[in-house]
Amino acid sequence: MATVHHWTGLEAKALRLALRLSVRAYAQQLGLAVATVSKWESKLSDTEPRPDTQAILDTAIGRADASVHLSFETLLSEMTSPMATTHRRVTASGPRAWECESWADDLDRVVIALSRQNFGFADSLLIRWLSRFQAPELDEKGLYLFARSTTLLGDLKRDQGAVLGPLSAEHSYAGARAVFTQLGIPRRVAQLDLSLAVVTEMSGNLETAAHNYKRLAVDDRLSRRDRARARLWVGTALSKDGQHDYATRVMTAATRDFEDLTEPDDWSVAHQKLALARRGAGDLTQALHFIEFARSSGTNESPMRRVRLDTAHSHILLSDAATRDDGPSCFGSTTRCSMNCVPWMWRSGWAAMTSVSRPTPPSCTVLGSSRPWCSPAAIVPPPPRSSHAARLSTSASTPSTSASLPR
Repeated sequence: MATVHHWTGLEAKALRLALRLSVRAYAQQLGLAVATVSKWESKLSDTEPRPDTQAILDTAIGRADASVHLSFETLLSEMTSPMATTHRRVTASGPRAWECESWADDLDRVVIALSRQNFGFADSLLIRWLSRFQAPELDEKGLYLFARSTTLLGDLKRDQGAVLGPLSAEHSYAGARAVFTQLGIPRRVAQLDLSLAVVTEMSGNLETAAHNYKRLAVDDRLSRRDRARARLWVGTALSKDGQHDYATRVMTAATRDFEDLTEPDDWSVAHQKLALARRGAGDLTQALHFIEFARSSGTNESPMRRVRLDTAHSHILLSDAATRDDGPSCFGSTTRCSMNCVPWMWRSGWAAMTSVSRPTPPSCTVLGSSRPWCSPAAIVPPPPRSSHAARLSTSASTPSTSASLPR
């Protein structure tokens, strides 16, 4: 909405035209003499209303709807010369109502684009808004959208491997956290603390990352799902630090939470990480067991997810003498996938350690479980698909608009 810091006859005339009123009707609406309005119209910026009249004009523009504000700003732009524009006393204090709706819609599109690794499109949508507005000029709604955009920009940078530095995920997350703190939204602040802990882990500071994850795993500001994710990532950091058995226990607890919450994608990711922890411990039988669960469950079929799953599978195959010959072929197909589907992985060197384009595993279910993706120990041929499984697949395949947390 437009804000007039100091009225002159020019702004007063622009408001009349935006309201589509005659001089007489405008004077009547403001409670002023027709001669006063006529003076504004003739002298424009060379005359200024009295202080009490300035307040009346403030009230009039404050009560106007979005279309009047748009017309008012357009008229002022047309009525003011380029030189005079530098001295204008009217500024836009943020996006108009319809712009806020468009901005929110674009953020939903960004979430979908990120889930598909369409980074170029996601970046263009975010820059469209972040380049138009600065945080100091925004109201609360605009600040919220600005902080959400900055968070998603952090997700984009993280997925592209830009973890540290002035144009990194860490920088974006820290900026978004400051805005959400200013707005007093503790859940968003805690989610960004979790994202920053992921950045800490990715930068190699495993001890600090594990400490932050442990703190967030019991943080009441987070949802139960986010707390379970924090617990899972405690295990990830522990496993990377060589504490594979302890990591397995922590990850198993998180896996049970994902099962209770009916989160098949998180459940699949947890089994992938359990597989890598067991590989690190030298338990290749359990590693293959868990990676097959991960490959045959979940609904997220994004290229990056496939690359990560098959990377883990290839490393496990190479670690087992009985399956070692299958490892190189998996790595070869992964390289092709990383080049074609997730090119930034190839450019950053991740292709050297990835595997890809996995053959579709047979559908499976698990004895003793009502959920086709969850986990007791035996895998048997599946029964006819239940309505519960169909609902689960449908709900899980829709990207969440709050998807600001990684991996």
